[in-house]
Amino acid sequence: MSQPHTHPDSGRSNAPSSPRVTRARWAVSAFFFANGAAFAHWVTRIPDIRRQAELSDAQLGLALLGIAIGALLAFPLAGWLIARRGSRTVTFAAGAAYCALLPLLALPAGLPGLLGALLLFGFASGLLDVAMNAQGVEVERSYPYPVMSSFHAFFSLGGLVGAAWGGVMAAAHVSTAAHFLSAALLLLAGLLLAGPLLLRTPPEPRGNAPLLALPPRPLWGLGALAFCAAVSEGAMADWSTVYLREVLATSAGTAALGYAAFSVAMLLGRVFGDRLTGSLGAVTLSRAGGALAAVGLGTALLLGGTGWTLLGFACVGLGMSCAFPLVYSAAGRIPGISPGAGLASVATLGYGGFLLGPAMIGGLSELLGLRLALAVLVALALGIVFLSGTLRRGAAHA
Repeated sequence: MSQPHTHPDSGRSNAPSSPRVTRARWAVSAFFFANGAAFAHWVTRIPDIRRQAELSDAQLGLALLGIAIGALLAFPLAGWLIARRGSRTVTFAAGAAYCALLPLLALPAGLPGLLGALLLFGFASGLLDVAMNAQGVEVERSYPYPVMSSFHAFFSLGGLVGAAWGGVMAAAHVSTAAHFLSAALLLLAGLLLAGPLLLRTPPEPRGNAPLLALPPRPLWGLGALAFCAAVSEGAMADWSTVYLREVLATSAGTAALGYAAFSVAMLLGRVFGDRLTGSLGAVTLSRAGGALAAVGLGTALLLGGTGWTLLGFACVGLGMSCAFPLVYSAAGRIPGISPGAGLASVATLGYGGFLLGPAMIGGLSELLGLRLALAVLVALALGIVFLSGTLRRGAAHA
């Protein structure tokens, strides 16, 4: 059997992983799964929450900003906390808080109450996102081959499972309070079992770093790469169904297949991402992914038709599937920058893509039409091809 590709100057251990590290890998996977599942539970019941809180479209949009604002506030604090307490403690605390806050979203408190709950939910999500990736970097260092993509595969899997469960609850007319409470209890039970298995990480020597600071220069390229990927993911989530329904005039059921094709392809890409990273290397894999997304989506937009469009959206999912795992893995390994600080900086820059992307596509759609607006994603995918060389800074020490 061929051995996984490793570099002689790699920061990974060349020895087989110990049972302790193997258990830690499954524990980190559990936190990624819970993160994706909890968010999916919330998303599936947004229409019910909106009716329950009696919100207009504008009020709902304002409330949804709470998650983004909370996460952005949490990112710099996450790096600061990880430097002082270690990623194990922050991952466990943030994961437990994130799941425990889920039932709070179902309380009928109108716009102020929902906005406040979503701010807290987003804040816990931001802490968890940085901390669990930092813990993932520590686990990956103990393996002779890449494992970061598998963690993100569990996030995608959690999202699919949570969406399916939420859909069943909604179809059965189960109250949002009962749904969120049952989901939170199950997810919390899993995290209570997984938490003690996380790797213990000592406080970092740069623990006296300031709470707020500009990202170090080596992280700007990685942040730009994350931004390009985030805009693409956000646009697929918000506009893929609209494009099929409004531009191609498909049925509602067919339109829903657009995001499904993207999501399933992304999950498959992450399942095989570690093996591809080991055989091709991070830079080559990232460039290939960007090229696949650009060619696939560009062809779909040029040719039109439902089949070509679904294939193009799947190409975007597959091409972007390893972008965040590769960026996070590299950001956590740059010499002279603590993993927590590196991940927090890249997460902040990348999250801007999730915030700006959908609105940018919407504005361009008003001016040029949605087909041409989505062509921006082709340019961003080509940007990933160009920016992939920045992964070498972390890959050389991966």
